[in-house]
Amino acid sequence: MISVVGMGTTPLSEAARARIEQADLVVGASRHLARVQARQIRVLDGDLDAALDAVEAQRGNVAVLASGDPGFFGIVRALGDRFGRQNLDVHPSLSSVTLVFARAGLSWEDALVVSAHGRDPRFAINTCRAHPKVAVLTSPTFSPADLASALSDLRRTCVVGEHLGGQDERVLRGSLDEVATMQWSDPNVIVVLDEDRLATGKSRSSPPRLAPESWALPEDAFEHRESMITKSEVRALALARLGPGVGDLVWDVGAGSGSVGIECARLGAATIAVEREGDLCSLITRNAARHRVALTLVHGSAPEALEKLPEPDAVFVGGGGSSLEAALEVVAARVRRTVVVALAGVERVEPARRALLDGDLDVDVSLVQVARFKALGDVHRLAPVNPVFLVAGVRS
Repeated sequence: MISVVGMGTTPLSEAARARIEQADLVVGASRHLARVQARQIRVLDGDLDAALDAVEAQRGNVAVLASGDPGFFGIVRALGDRFGRQNLDVHPSLSSVTLVFARAGLSWEDALVVSAHGRDPRFAINTCRAHPKVAVLTSPTFSPADLASALSDLRRTCVVGEHLGGQDERVLRGSLDEVATMQWSDPNVIVVLDEDRLATGKSRSSPPRLAPESWALPEDAFEHRESMITKSEVRALALARLGPGVGDLVWDVGAGSGSVGIECARLGAATIAVEREGDLCSLITRNAARHRVALTLVHGSAPEALEKLPEPDAVFVGGGGSSLEAALEVVAARVRRTVVVALAGVERVEPARRALLDGDLDVDVSLVQVARFKALGDVHRLAPVNPVFLVAGVRS
């Protein structure tokens, strides 16, 4: 049996203290080991495999010390994978996430919690872009200042908690600009809030439902100009190919009404809409507000407007203007997963396919033909919708 003890703001329980006192080996960070008496210690200095090897080699009782709740982004998973969950005796304390929300006076059953500790920070950045209440576990290499700098184009409120529960605890509430210019001491956690979109009333679940109840919405769910909108059936197939979700960043290039980008945002992805026409930019802003999603709007033309954007996981390209091939060259070079191009003109298909192939993507082409039921007096007919080619490229 391996005892896993969370070290937090409250005194250890009698059972947890007894497990430590009886242990032949106690493993933990230096700051945790300093709080206990032990026969033999092993400092957990970042080399987790070496620490687990030491646990495996120990014939007697072992106690592992961890911050807060060791089952919440903690060492419990690694120990369970190595030694079996049935061999763990876990004694949790309060997590830093619980404490930072308590200090901020906020409920957090509707929050998303992500970790940038030892992980690619893009996931945390994109989640904060898309969602109104996010707690981020930071690291020495990705501090609250780094996160705030990455979100500098947004309007957000932050709550940062340092050394929560300790004598040198510090909690600060401020803007992204304020957080980005400050020095932060580890360990810390940051909450990023979009005050305009915080939920009110009672929550139904934790975590909250992230997917909307419906998608591929009808065209009248969006304000659009002269039917310049990706039809719902085409949008459904495009969304299936794009696969937007929490932690993703999607570009909607030539966004028009913004319908595809907004649907990606409703499915949990951070979205950047690129549109060159000013009146359409205003329309996109209104549609995003109507559906209560966070969408970053870039008023500019591709490919120039794409050069400084953060790297996307998926890209939707609507229309087929004269700069299509140049835009797809940039997109294919930078996309991490998938590109979907919607084209009405058959002459545009082969250049688009070739541009994606040249970008080392696996490419396929589909022709989407849809007919809708329409009344014709006391009978009905099938009214065709303009066919659309979808050129899809996937990073293998």
